[in-house]
Amino acid sequence: MVTLLTILSITILLFIWGKFPPDVVALISMIALFLSGILTVEEALSGFSNATVIMIAALFIIGEGLSRTGWTALAGQRFVSWAGKSIPKLLVIVTLGASVLSGFVSNTGTVAALLPVTVSAAWSAGTLPSKLLMPVAFGSNTGGLLTLTGTPPNIIASNALVERGLEGFSFFEFALIGIPLLIITILYFRYVGYRLLPAHTTEERPADIDVEMHKWIANYSIGDNLYRLRIRSMSPFINTKIGDWNFEEEHQVSVMRLKRRHPSPLKQRVPLFVELPDPDTEMRYHDIITVKGAPEDVDKLVLKFALGVIPNPAEMDHLKNELINQEVGMAEMFIAPSSVFVGRVINLGYYLKQTGVQLLAASRDNRPLTGKIKIEAGDAFVIRGTWENIETLKSLYENVVISGSPEAMSKNVASLNIRSYIAMGTLILMILLLVFKVLPGAMAALICAGIMMLTRCVPISKAYKGISWTSVVMIAAMIPMGLALQKTGAAQMAADGLVSALGSVHPTALLAGIFLLTTGFSQTINNSATAVLMAPIAFIAANSLGVSPKPYLITVAISASTAFLTPVGTTTNAMVLTAGGYSFLDYVKVGGPLLFLFFIITIFLVPLIWTF
Repeated sequence: MVTLLTILSITILLFIWGKFPPDVVALISMIALFLSGILTVEEALSGFSNATVIMIAALFIIGEGLSRTGWTALAGQRFVSWAGKSIPKLLVIVTLGASVLSGFVSNTGTVAALLPVTVSAAWSAGTLPSKLLMPVAFGSNTGGLLTLTGTPPNIIASNALVERGLEGFSFFEFALIGIPLLIITILYFRYVGYRLLPAHTTEERPADIDVEMHKWIANYSIGDNLYRLRIRSMSPFINTKIGDWNFEEEHQVSVMRLKRRHPSPLKQRVPLFVELPDPDTEMRYHDIITVKGAPEDVDKLVLKFALGVIPNPAEMDHLKNELINQEVGMAEMFIAPSSVFVGRVINLGYYLKQTGVQLLAASRDNRPLTGKIKIEAGDAFVIRGTWENIETLKSLYENVVISGSPEAMSKNVASLNIRSYIAMGTLILMILLLVFKVLPGAMAALICAGIMMLTRCVPISKAYKGISWTSVVMIAAMIPMGLALQKTGAAQMAADGLVSALGSVHPTALLAGIFLLTTGFSQTINNSATAVLMAPIAFIAANSLGVSPKPYLITVAISASTAFLTPVGTTTNAMVLTAGGYSFLDYVKVGGPLLFLFFIITIFLVPLIWTF
């Protein structure tokens, strides 16, 4: 017992200290439990085969699929557009939006998607990011309480019942308490919290794909040499391949995009885009090809091959939609003096053969370049290709610098495609499987994660990158601590202490004690680790008192998600720290009253919904 309590105390202190990553701390704790003889090898490693851990890992992939297919970015932009210039309305919408999204997407993914659009909206509305970002973080934590899969503590609390032969919580059962808490959160920030939020100025602006695209279009004059040409009935291009005509070398024109129209069963024309045409792409009657080239070269092409010219709308947003989507993106590339590109002569629009990435536009000394150029050190290019190939280009060519993160920018594209609807359908399928209990939760999540990968909503090469392995490993390594607490009787002792001190007063007093103890841990320890520690204690305490464990485990899930007092309690709090310019005391000042409201609402409503 003494050895266990020593390991537990050191583990908590290491979590609070923050010198080592939380997953490393959890692994050290797990190994210590084995080396001390408290747990066997099988018991120490049992967390890595636990259904909770498998389900959480699969949920990260599902959330990544929704993010990569445009849903989170689209939702974020819609939230901001609905608010317009009204700051109070914007505050309510971003808080509500973060809450609803985090019920189905990971809290981290929600904040990652909403952070750039929220910062941009704050400046547009005439307020500061610090007035909106903390509500987004706290709203995402609260929204996790709307569904079973909203946050790991919910799953841990439910599985604590299932592992002991009782019925777990249903998918939307958490919403019975989550909705009231969400309403309180929104009202708090609308009428009280907004006055407490600090007014910090900051220059830390996250990457915003709209801002970047508009900057590139203006600085590189990208739209000046783009033309849309229609293939007429007399054109020799019909039923030939792009590679047959050697556009770049013979005509100094690059084909960037092809819009094809096929007759449907209803005799309508249905557009089909070929975003990056290759030499084998066939051209057909009435296709529209987007080309890049000097005006005189394009004029010659139009006259020689019987093409029609379609005017390009001047709006930047239209040009942006013409150039990027979920599949194809853009980035800025700079040439170092020792690069293999220095000295090469190219036509703008040239495709790099190894990656298929196009050199779309160039600039030298902040002046746009046109036509054929000889590359010099320091030249800047806007490149266009699939997001994956842009990432690959970094490793293929030395001494070139890709500005920003194409991986992060790709998730901010708000357009939808066929994979977007597959991803949403997969999410709905998982919800139905869980609601109607067709399959165990872990299997339902695994199947849906598999669908996301097989349909390339999440490329298989990116699927594992979408999993927060720190969280997964930490939960798996902390589960043995909960087992050790039960095996040594420490959980029973803690439960008996709570029961004797508070249970004799009233079951509600015990509920309050569990809430305060859990929320105390959650301010410095990851909410999943907190839930793993407290779930067995809460269950044993309820059994000792002879009452239902459900209200106590619901309280563990709620209070584990109330890390409102510190920036280290959750990843979401830390994510908005720099962007909002917050200090440690800002979290205490703003989060303290909200935590008190959560305590009161939980103690009052939980016993009414889940009776003792």
